[in-house]
Amino acid sequence: MEISVVVPVYGCKAAVKELYERLTSTLSDITKDYEIIFVNDACPQGSWEVIDEIARSDKRFVGIDLSRNFGQSKAITAGLDNADGDYVVVMDCDLQDKPEEIRKLYAKAKEGYDVVFARRTDRKDSAFKKFISRSFYRIYEKLSGFKYDPTTCNYIICTQAVKKSFCRMREFHREYATYVSWMGYKRAFVDVETDPRKEGESSYTLGRKLKLAEEILTSQSASLLRVAAYVGFFLTAIAFLLIIFLVIQYFVADIDPGWTSVIATVLLVGGLTITFNGIAGIYIGNIFMQSKNRPLYFVREIRNKEIRDE
Repeated sequence: MEISVVVPVYGCKAAVKELYERLTSTLSDITKDYEIIFVNDACPQGSWEVIDEIARSDKRFVGIDLSRNFGQSKAITAGLDNADGDYVVVMDCDLQDKPEEIRKLYAKAKEGYDVVFARRTDRKDSAFKKFISRSFYRIYEKLSGFKYDPTTCNYIICTQAVKKSFCRMREFHREYATYVSWMGYKRAFVDVETDPRKEGESSYTLGRKLKLAEEILTSQSASLLRVAAYVGFFLTAIAFLLIIFLVIQYFVADIDPGWTSVIATVLLVGGLTITFNGIAGIYIGNIFMQSKNRPLYFVREIRNKEIRDE
């Protein structure tokens, strides 16, 4: 198998058939040895019906139906676990990423690169969304010590070796693009054109993005714990100096600091204590979820292939 294409499907039923047809046309120009894997992540629009129909008519098309919504990253993992291609492409289902750009990614990968990232130079997003994305990845770079290009996305081609390395990491919290970047294989970037979404709005609301940011930061780095420790040490030093100042002021100038400063200090320290305990609690929660060692996903049905790892 030369190329496998993995597509997690959620909330884009209208795009499924067109995406399949364009992928078939594009891949046929590259090689006859390819497979297309669509993973239905419990799409509420009923995308599995379309996927199942395509699978019955094309043996090179693999349909995987997850038992419930496990999230994009785990749906990608389900597809990767079952991808056999020497080169594996991951892309979204909403047709913002043009399937035809696979030609560019594949050509670059054949130059000897292990991973090639598609870089969205004309991303069709609002200014606010772009700002939030850039801000998060600046924070991520500072805390993780690893540089990440915010113009990239899940539209990536990699070798089978890279795919296997990613699949060996069975972490509960996982994000495909950042993990592949972190792995450190020889990589390159290709500028690609994008289109508006085929239908609907992105399912990644601000709340879900913040949750994803929390998962990435706390699963990829312990820096938040160190920040909490540094802030705590700094505030302790400030409080110690303030106490000395108040004692001197009371005995030398006979000035009573009053209860206001005491209450303000208590509230500040109490709030920070709760915040830092919360940060530690998130890390402990991650350990708890990982220690269960549950499968990352469950497959309800699969078409044109025997299911592998869960």
